[in-house]
Amino acid sequence: MMDAATVTALLEAHLEGCQIQVEGAGNRYEITVIGDVFEGKRPVQRQQLVYAALGEQIADGSIHAVSIRTFTPGQWQADA
Repeated sequence: MMDAATVTALLEAHLEGCQIQVEGAGNRYEITVIGDVFEGKRPVQRQQLVYAALGEQIADGSIHAVSIRTFTPGQWQADA
């Protein structure tokens, strides 16, 4: 069974240097990722980076539903 800490660890392993927040349990999660890695990328490209970190878990059904929000540090500061 997946939990938020496991999802966070998977994301941290693939998205180094990013600030990651994961909420949820079971197979549904809300994920927020803040990092320079998103600079200059379109929203679809940003989501693909996050999905790539969780691809195996999504494929095997461990994670069924995710809501992803991505920000550069500058966008996060402006939004906060």
